[in-house]
Amino acid sequence: MYRPSALPKAAGLGLKPVHYADIIGGKPDLGFFEIHAENYMGDGGPPHRYLEAISEHYPISLHGVGLSIGAEGPIDKAHLARLKMLIERYRPASFSEHLAWSTHESAFLNDLLPLPYTPETLDRIVSHIDEVQHVLGQQMLLENPSTYVLFAESTIGEIDFLEKVAERTGCGLLLDVNNVMVSSVNHRVDPFDYIDRFPMGLVGEIHLAGYDEAVDSAGDRLLIDAHASPVLDDVFALYDHTLSRCGPVATLIEWDNNVPDFATLFAEAQRASAMMASHAPGQSLSKVA
Repeated sequence: MYRPSALPKAAGLGLKPVHYADIIGGKPDLGFFEIHAENYMGDGGPPHRYLEAISEHYPISLHGVGLSIGAEGPIDKAHLARLKMLIERYRPASFSEHLAWSTHESAFLNDLLPLPYTPETLDRIVSHIDEVQHVLGQQMLLENPSTYVLFAESTIGEIDFLEKVAERTGCGLLLDVNNVMVSSVNHRVDPFDYIDRFPMGLVGEIHLAGYDEAVDSAGDRLLIDAHASPVLDDVFALYDHTLSRCGPVATLIEWDNNVPDFATLFAEAQRASAMMASHAPGQSLSKVA
């Protein structure tokens, strides 16, 4: 049995170098911090010194962006070994990755690309997740993607696909509510229906973020998962609906581009905390010391 995801039912923030001093000096009332694994794969230096200091006071969520779980080729064993070193060093409360691919042969693509939902894809992803969890000794949470195209080859719905992966591997799910909004608007489906059908018992973490908006060639709304602005009201409304189904779950505010000052980010986390409190009267959302 792999070590399960165990984040507190509280709001967290992505750890950004520009905020190291605010966090260490102020010890803000947050449940956890999340890091992108690839930013901490060096052996030492200031990033590790700060992370070690912060991890003494907060649980850490380790979020991978480069494992390429959906790639046709094998998992990069050198990359997986670096992940294992990080997990052994920091013992994160959670590890997660994306339902996506970003490598082809020897090339690495700086994007998280979508997949057709077919039995063949399902078998490949199950095999990759089995390998990752066996090597890391830790459960993985698999994140639902933001998508802009649909594949004619797909024969399995996205939610059914995620649920089948979890059933066959024992992995959990990371529910990105902003991704649900982005994909649902882009594909003209109801995001609340998506949430109503999602297997909430498998969710170990929730993500919230801001999106950008454009207009496609047909004049329809096109949402882009940008992580460069506050969480919009429609995403918070969808999050509130999500909480009505599952109760409080560890929730990350993602803001990776045009990163604001710490006070602005902290206010976003407080809004998520208030929503969680409204679905669990009396529950403490203070940080884990």
